[in-house]
Amino acid sequence: MDILHYQKDFINYLESKKWVNEPKNLYEPIDYIIKLGGKRMRPILTLMAADIFSESYEKAMPAALAVEVFHNFTLIHDDIMDDAPLRRGKETVHEKWDLNTGILSGDAMLILAYQYFENYEPIVFQKLAKLFSKTALEVCDGQQLDVDFETRNDVTIDEYINMIRLKTSVLVAAALKMGAIVAETSDENANLIYEFGLNLGIAFQLQDDYLDTFGDPKTFGKQIGGDIIENKKTYMYLKALEVASEDDKRKLYFFYNQKIEDNWIKINEVTQIFEQNNIPVLIKEQIKDYTEKAFETLFSMNISKENKQGLRNFGLWLMNRSV
Repeated sequence: MDILHYQKDFINYLESKKWVNEPKNLYEPIDYIIKLGGKRMRPILTLMAADIFSESYEKAMPAALAVEVFHNFTLIHDDIMDDAPLRRGKETVHEKWDLNTGILSGDAMLILAYQYFENYEPIVFQKLAKLFSKTALEVCDGQQLDVDFETRNDVTIDEYINMIRLKTSVLVAAALKMGAIVAETSDENANLIYEFGLNLGIAFQLQDDYLDTFGDPKTFGKQIGGDIIENKKTYMYLKALEVASEDDKRKLYFFYNQKIEDNWIKINEVTQIFEQNNIPVLIKEQIKDYTEKAFETLFSMNISKENKQGLRNFGLWLMNRSV
């Protein structure tokens, strides 16, 4: 199991597709976001799962492409909702074009994603489409909760974990399960690899939260402190409210209940509170816990030792992003 091999083959497949049709203003933004790069983690998962359960991953290429196109659709709309200027270090679609283009191109990508399932036999098509519809709706649920949390002051850590499970983690889990479906493995294996992805996805998003504040902007590819500017009630913020002094809590409430002119003051003050309260260490413990929980599901999976180790290695590779 060679992650870089899947990545290379998937990128070749992706680049063999012609994205730009008429009207160009609809398809050029799709071409732009698709080619912005990234690790292509979700399609790699689909290919990897298909390989593990059938020793043939080529037939999973259309499903992997569906996952990648859907993921990039969510990025376009997320960036609009967050008013984000950068994505992977480049201008976001709505900044490079405009809001209407971003909305419509995103809509087209959601429909394109469904079309790739038409490459499969009816029974596989049905299972893929059913899982995809469920996942797409859950991602919307998670996005709405994320928006709701911005104006709430009573969000709990459990609610936050549920929100990131829906917004981020279910797509990681579905990407793996789609590979299992294409491979036509047992339902038990398909469900176990879904659980593996669900816990790994939560760990991944918690790490994303950490990197948003403490990452290197050169390698992170997004604006550092974006979550703080947007008053996002992340794990770090909620944990700080749990453990901080009354004075620190007052400061956090003050900064998170308004948008201010000088965001650098806000970012620096909040980052300092996080550091003083040991929040970077506490979130890293949570990341480790969810990663371990993902690895525990591997014991029950009916696959070879080598493949179990391969999935474990992938989890470790994923969690070893630049900080």
